[in-house]
Amino acid sequence: MGRNSSGRPRAVLWDLDGTLADSSEQHWRAWQTVMASEGVAISRADFLATFGQRNDEILRQWLGSSTDPRRIRRVGNGKEAIFRGYVRAEGVATLPGAVECVRSLHAAGWRQAIASSGPRLNVDVMHAALGFDGLIEILVGAEDVSAGKPDPEVFLVAASRLGVDRDRCVVVEDATAGIEAARRAGMPSIGAGTGDVGAADMVVASLASLRLQSFEELLEGHAEVQWQGIVM
Repeated sequence: MGRNSSGRPRAVLWDLDGTLADSSEQHWRAWQTVMASEGVAISRADFLATFGQRNDEILRQWLGSSTDPRRIRRVGNGKEAIFRGYVRAEGVATLPGAVECVRSLHAAGWRQAIASSGPRLNVDVMHAALGFDGLIEILVGAEDVSAGKPDPEVFLVAASRLGVDRDRCVVVEDATAGIEAARRAGMPSIGAGTGDVGAADMVVASLASLRLQSFEELLEGHAEVQWQGIVM
């Protein structure tokens, strides 16, 4: 381990949509519905290109940068209400390996937080549907920060609320913006899934490939590099 890290608490900061939860189809259906009501057609490619971004950023791309902020709020809030309705009615599936990772980390004493770009109400509803009560301690959503990913604020807020130093946190993400946010926060990252996560410190096709040792080795290696004075 790094020379100054012994005995200090450790944490894993999880992205939610696409990392722990397989919610993309429910988001896609909700966006299709609300945008159709606005007379705007969006393609699957449009949706995938913006998945994981904040709603205000997404809607300025789809409705135009000069769109009235009141319309952006109305459309975004409408979409999220539809999405939450789907989750409450249908539940939400965990991605392979997610439950096992969360439980193993909790048993080993790691602190855990969800650090999402999504609205806090979504985070609350999905957290309840996933059944992670008592395992993931802190929930951070869009309203808790002033800037979305790739800004590092969401991870810095999550670490602060957990009471864990940034150099003792591992981020797990499925999107480029999240990996960049982790880098800017000075935290090692695991890129999970088939998206563009090649810039992560560790890349896995599925959380099912991870073991507790994977998190420990990544954090210890990161701490050792920092101790040597190498700029991350």
